[in-house]
Amino acid sequence: MADMLASAPLGQADPLARARALLREHPLVDGHNDLPWAARELAGYDFEALDVGSRLTTTQTDLPRLAEGGVGGQFWSVFVPSTLQGDSAVTATLEQVDAVHRMIGTYADRLALARTADEVERATASGRVASLLGAEGGHSIGCSLATLRLLHVLGVRYLTLTHNDNTPWADSATDVPVVGGLSEFGREVVREMNRLGMMVDLSHVAARTMRTALETADAPVIFSHSSALALCDTPRNVPDDVLAALTDNGGICMVTFVPEFVSPPTAEWRVEAAAAAAELGVDAKDWEAFGRFTATWQREHPKPDATIEQVVAHVEHVREVAGIDHVGIGGDYDGTDTFPIGLEDVSGYPRLVAALLERSWSERDVARLVRGNTLRVMRDVEAVARDLQTTRGPSLRTFAELDGTA
Repeated sequence: MADMLASAPLGQADPLARARALLREHPLVDGHNDLPWAARELAGYDFEALDVGSRLTTTQTDLPRLAEGGVGGQFWSVFVPSTLQGDSAVTATLEQVDAVHRMIGTYADRLALARTADEVERATASGRVASLLGAEGGHSIGCSLATLRLLHVLGVRYLTLTHNDNTPWADSATDVPVVGGLSEFGREVVREMNRLGMMVDLSHVAARTMRTALETADAPVIFSHSSALALCDTPRNVPDDVLAALTDNGGICMVTFVPEFVSPPTAEWRVEAAAAAAELGVDAKDWEAFGRFTATWQREHPKPDATIEQVVAHVEHVREVAGIDHVGIGGDYDGTDTFPIGLEDVSGYPRLVAALLERSWSERDVARLVRGNTLRVMRDVEAVARDLQTTRGPSLRTFAELDGTA
């Protein structure tokens, strides 16, 4: 193992060949992929109509390209848009969970359900992609800790506290603050997630929500798909003081590839698009409606391209501020329409790794980035949960009780 993680890069001359060899030794664990929602939209979850086991042209993800990309573990997002609320959001989330389980069963020769870091390792040993579930948006639990617990039973291993809209108990990065970060119920959600062993995902939340969650959490937190605010000024990115706090918390920021979050010109383009959409009554927080608007708007207002070099800059910034043990990758494939040149689909990860190797990243550090850090955070969260479960039972507190609202 010491030889495998030697401080020097792999010995091959070609950076791309070295990158592919490294990913064979340390298959990447990616924090966020929206293929399940694409399967819903494109084929109603019919995996005969949308055969992700073959090479597709309608998605950015399929199993052949995951293999080419050196992906050994994938958090599949069981996302539902925050335009769905209450029972509708919970039902749609359960449909997403069901779809991921059926996808894993349909391609059981290449995918394996994973709920723990050890199960990720076992999937890798069997030659399959470890398939993990993450719920994107606190609206998916319908203000119910019992629903949160049942999502955990079904295999969901992180919950993003908000999506584009506030929840009644947490402020989103892209909405008007209401509760000042987290309400009392929001803090109870974080505590219950820690007890369960479900990772607290702070992508999409307001900066004050990030800080309040860090103050509340007993376990490491994650950002499943966010980049650095210092390099690209968009509320979806992470401020430096929060990145620095990950060092003591033990958490991880999984740098995303979304052009609007890594490229300042693309972020500015999105601000202009949001203003133009608002003039027509389209809310940029409405993920689906805004996507339809920009698909037409960018014909006359082309979206600026992002580059691998910009993604590298975010990865290195997180490393510099939080430390090498607190940076990972969360591509967000099938969650937006364009990606940086060279990273257009899930086969592109080796190009990013090659760019890092060309900048004299060691094999040890790349292995931490693409796999080791995420598995370490998972193990730490699991260990905290085991300890908490010896002293704390399931919380029966309610939203109405804690926040004084029926």
